[in-house]
Order: sequence, then C-alpha cells, then structure tokens
Amino acid sequence: SKEDVNPGMTVQGETYASISARIAEIEGILTNYSLDSYDLDTLTAALTQSFVASTADPYLRYFSQERYEAFVRESSVGTTAGIGVLFGEYQGQAYVVDVFEGGVAQAGGIQTGDFVVAVNGDSSQAWTSTEVQNVIAQSAGGSIVITWRRPAALSTSGGEEFTTTLVCNSSTVPNVWIEMVGDVGYITVTQLTSNVTALVKDGVNALLAEGAEVFVLDLRDCSGGYLTQAVELADLFVKSGIIVQIQTKDNTSTKNATGSTVTDKPVILLVNGNTSAAAEVVVAAIHDASRATIVGSRTMGKGSVQVIRELSFGGALRYTAAFYKSPLGISIEGSGITPDITVSDPDQQKTVALETAQGLVPTKPATSDEEQAEADRRAA
Repeated sequence: SKEDVNPGMTVQGETYASISARIAEIEGILTNYSLDSYDLDTLTAALTQSFVASTADPYLRYFSQERYEAFVRESSVGTTAGIGVLFGEYQGQAYVVDVFEGGVAQAGGIQTGDFVVAVNGDSSQAWTSTEVQNVIAQSAGGSIVITWRRPAALSTSGGEEFTTTLVCNSSTVPNVWIEMVGDVGYITVTQLTSNVTALVKDGVNALLAEGAEVFVLDLRDCSGGYLTQAVELADLFVKSGIIVQIQTKDNTSTKNATGSTVTDKPVILLVNGNTSAAAEVVVAAIHDASRATIVGSRTMGKGSVQVIRELSFGGALRYTAAFYKSPLGISIEGSGITPDITVSDPDQQKTVALETAQGLVPTKPATSDEEQAEADRRAA
C-alpha cells in the first residue's frame, strides 16, 4: 500500500528497522527531488567510516579499495625489514611495544608506548600493526617517514606528535632467548611467530640438560601472533584438557592439549600490560591447568580475533569475529589476566619471578663428607 512506501520510494516496509532502508530513503529523496549531486565512491567511504566509528568494536575497520589493494600487495612482499621496533596493537592502532637497543628507532628517539599516527604522510585512517609492518617490509633498503604520538599512558588520548625518517634495514630479530639462573631455566619470548614452539621446545631441552629444575616463561611485551602457535606452545606444558575456548556468533569451539609436553617441572609465567592476544591464551591455558604461577602486572586484555572480508563494491571490512576464553571459560577481552603475584615495578618483575621460581626448586639431599670432598677435589 501507499503507506508502506517510504518518501524516497526506493524501498518498502518499516524504515526504522533497517539502516539500509533509512539510507535508501535519503538516497531516493535526493535522486527524485534534489538539485544537488554526489560522488558515489566518496559518499560510500564517508558513510562507511561513520558507521564504523559509531560501533562498539574498537577493531572494526573499513579499507577503501585503494587502501585494501595496498594492504594485499604489501602483505605479499617476501623481504623482511625492520627499524628496530616491536609493534603491538591497542584498539586497532599500532604502537611500540619495545625498542631494540642499537636500532635505528632508538637512535631516532622512539620510545615504548609511542603510537603510529601517519606513515609516509598518510593519516587518513588509523594504522594497524600489520599495515605498518607491511610498509616497512616493502621499504627494505630505503627509508620510511612515520609520525608518532606520545601519550602519557597507553589508554590516554592526546600527547606530543613528532615525525621521524628511518632507514629500513633487512634484519632478523631473535625471537626466543634462554639462560640458566641458578637452578632456573629462563625463557624469553617476544612474539608468537610460526617457529616459536620449536624454538621454545629446543630451549627447554637445552636448559633441562643444564639441570633446570624450574622454568620462567617471560611473556612480557609479547604482543601475540599465531593462535596455532599459542596452542602448541601451551601444549608443551599442559598434558591434557582444553587450551582455549573460541566463542563465535554461532557457537563455542575448543582447542585441546595433545599430550605433547616437553616437561612437567614447575613454571612461572612473567607478564605485563603489553602481554596480549595469543600470548594471553598461552598464559590462561597454562595457569588454568594449575601448571604455573603468574607474576607481574595485569595483561592487556586483547582476547579477540579479527577477520578481513572483501566487499562486493570494492575495499574490505575488518571486524571482530570471535573471542578467546580461558579453559575455565573466563573471558580475556577487556579484562586481561591478573597475576597471582602482582609486581608493578618493571625493574623488580624479573627478580621476583626468579625468587619465586627458586623457591620451587626441590631440596637436594645432603651430601656425605666423602662426596663433598670429592666434589671439592674436582672443583679445584
């Protein structure tokens, strides 16, 4: 009936129940009655950006056709390059998790916590960590111009902005470090790359050969990485049960331990506010299995999965498609993981972790006088 036709006469039905119907009403009025005109692509981009900004998903992102083509092109670049920075992502924006000593970024005055505002003069959209790393990779052997914002804290807005021109050097940054501290095997992981589980497994075995009785897994400043590696890494320490729950719009699935453990010795997990995403999955899995004590400060709480889907009219949309939950069903997103032993001072976190680990070292049986004399003779 006539009452069911909206004023734009482009769609029928209740216009208040559909965004598309409301926009169609406006489009119909302008097409039929207005003397003005508009560019469809420009209007689409403006409307989509407003749509994205009005939602509660901090990771929702619209890629224009040009930006998406650049994203795909840069993601396929095989060359690796770096500026001496480990990037993370906070609410969809790239920021500096760590600055490597002796790198070009350190020489350029870049500090932990700096956000990327613009790359090569482009500040039209928020830059994700993947996009920034892609452009750096594409610029291997050349330079890149980055504008940074230095807020008072990670979660605050504003702050001084400054621009640097940095040379992108081809580089390979170590991802896993190991060391023996007394009877404690200490393992540091910076990112969950495609080979991290193999590296940690080798590290654990090497430390066991040196007599490690307890392990510290340092995941401070680990901004995540591959979920598959998070599951496999946790699997090294968890014998059985659920590693992570993945909640989607339709259901909740689980990833389970396979029994591929490398050690059953006690574990201390060291974390901070930059421990995020897949790294938080590792922490939750090992802790919920009663295999570890957590030391440090509360983790970031980035327990979500983003998916990029191409749009039929060009460009793409990145949206949150799933949430991570701990084996016990506790949500990570927005809340993070609270340590068993809170240590706010970064300079004291490693010390406390080692002290806690040392307290778990089994008491060695008393040595007889003859055995002690023989040990002294060999030491001499």
